[in-house]
Amino acid sequence: MPAVPSGTAASGSLPTSRVRGAHGLRTTVPAHPSRVPAVRAMVTEYLTRLRLPAQRVDDAVVAAGELFTNALRHGSPDRGDTITVGIECDPRELRVSVADRSSALPAARTAGGAEESGRGLTIIAALSDDWGIAPADPGTTGKKVWFSMVLQAVP
Repeated sequence: MPAVPSGTAASGSLPTSRVRGAHGLRTTVPAHPSRVPAVRAMVTEYLTRLRLPAQRVDDAVVAAGELFTNALRHGSPDRGDTITVGIECDPRELRVSVADRSSALPAARTAGGAEESGRGLTIIAALSDDWGIAPADPGTTGKKVWFSMVLQAVP
């Protein structure tokens, strides 16, 4: 099923990836702010082991942290909720998704200069090549918000 809506960011130069074959990781963690550093560390470790370009790893870690934080604030407000983080990577593309239990769709907005929040989707759009929303996995409620990064240009 196609994802909706989709935001596109300028990608600049396209670094070449050293990923061989397809790789994936999926983990479910408690929906608690204390888990943000662990999610960032997991993404860093996994993408570093795949030998992705350092800039792509850094951008993916920041964007994944923003997705997780958004899921905490807007998608999993109940005690005991969980959030699922997925990473899919092949030689051409990296895709990170975060699934929460809320069916409420995220909406990008323009945050005022003094506001402390409201920039997450703007940051994700700036760091990634595409982002969007997908339905929850079968048998679950909620949605997935994802971003993707081109790792190698298609010839």
